[in-house]
Amino acid sequence: MKTEQKIQKEIVDYLEKGGHYVIKVVKAVKSGTPDLVVCTMDSGKFYAIEVKRPDKRKNTTPLQDFHLNLINKTGGKAFVADSVYDVIEEGL
Repeated sequence: MKTEQKIQKEIVDYLEKGGHYVIKVVKAVKSGTPDLVVCTMDSGKFYAIEVKRPDKRKNTTPLQDFHLNLINKTGGKAFVADSVYDVIEEGL
C-alpha cells in the first residue's frame, strides 16, 4: 500500500503539471489544517485537500473535519483524497 507521503507527491505532481499553485502544508499555526492548499490556474478557486491512505480515508479528526467544513462554508472547496482520481473527480 502507498504511503500518505507518496499519495501526496502524486497529487502535487498532477496539480503542478496542470499549472495550479500548490502548497504542501508541513507545519501550520492551526492544528487540523489540510495537507495541501491549491489555487487553480483557470479560475483562481481555492481548494484544500486532506490526504489519507485508502484504509484511513474515514479517519479524519474532529479538528480536520472542522477546518474542511469551514473552508467549504466560506466559499472554498475542501475534501479528503486518497488518490489523484479523487482530485480529478473534484474538478481539478
